[in-house]
Amino acid sequence: MRDKKTRDQIVAAADQLFYQQGYEHTSFAHIADAVQISRGNFYYHFKTKDEILAAVIDRRMANTQALLEQWEREAESPEERIRCFIHILMMNRTKIERYGCPVGTLCSELAKLDHASKDEANKLFTLFRSWLGKQFAQLGFGKKADDMSMHILARSQGVATLANAFPDKKFIEREVEQMCAWIAESVQANN
Repeated sequence: MRDKKTRDQIVAAADQLFYQQGYEHTSFAHIADAVQISRGNFYYHFKTKDEILAAVIDRRMANTQALLEQWEREAESPEERIRCFIHILMMNRTKIERYGCPVGTLCSELAKLDHASKDEANKLFTLFRSWLGKQFAQLGFGKKADDMSMHILARSQGVATLANAFPDKKFIEREVEQMCAWIAESVQANN
């Protein structure tokens, strides 16, 4: 049990550091220092940084899946669920303004590095895309459901990127309001 707790702490610290510093600029020493364990104990759990990256991606997938399941349970309609996705920009505004989107920054960095795990990291976007597509399909958008999901993903990534580049406290709020209005208008026009 203690080994699992230590391993989970390592993965959580690595996840945070990969987000804040980037995968390439995070070392074993950074992670070991964050968890306050010896390098020997660290190497007991992970032999390579790529093993840690795989665990971080698995953790993010599990957390994302849990979040989507929570929205499925708590939101009464597909439109409300899509708004939950959009409002994640507001919930994470401070972090996004400082570091960008955790999914987008990791996928972008791994693509630049042509890292072997880039396709695994991209599955995070695929999970969001599929889930959003399902919501739009339930709203009656049929063949347009995937296009609609990609539009929301692209817009949210653009908002995260620009919020990181231009520190305007009202920017994310305005963009979230506009995306929610677009959803409402699209649903109304489709009915």
